[in-house]
Amino acid sequence: MNKKERQAAIHDIVRSRAVASQEELRSLLAERGMAVTQSTLSRDLREMRLARIPTQSGARYAHPEALGDDDRASLSDLLPQFFSSCDGVAELLVIKTVPGGAQPIAEAIDSEGIADVVGTIGGENTILVICRSSAARERLDRRLRKLASED
Repeated sequence: MNKKERQAAIHDIVRSRAVASQEELRSLLAERGMAVTQSTLSRDLREMRLARIPTQSGARYAHPEALGDDDRASLSDLLPQFFSSCDGVAELLVIKTVPGGAQPIAEAIDSEGIADVVGTIGGENTILVICRSSAARERLDRRLRKLASED
């Protein structure tokens, strides 16, 4: 089994069914004759930009762009799971997340249509949020920190 075959199998599995944990995904790969270590699976998920996304039907691994509008998670669902920190200057807010968490959070910010936000740029674990003013950045910073700390 090579990396390309393994990642194709992972993609096929998460596209065809809801997979809630790495252990479940490892079991499903094993059923296909692919023994994978947890560290290899974590690396594959990160490289494939798959993240564990909370949805209305429960958490599952998915690529953020593959989720339909009904499955998109809200900021209040995502931030407690993915948020690490944020800091800003002037109209710019930088949000740090766990690996793989930036895209889902950036998408949630964009989807909410927050009036204070001009737009976002999301990487693997960092999001740049462009706000309309320094005051807008401060309001967003407070809101995100509050949502991230709620259980």
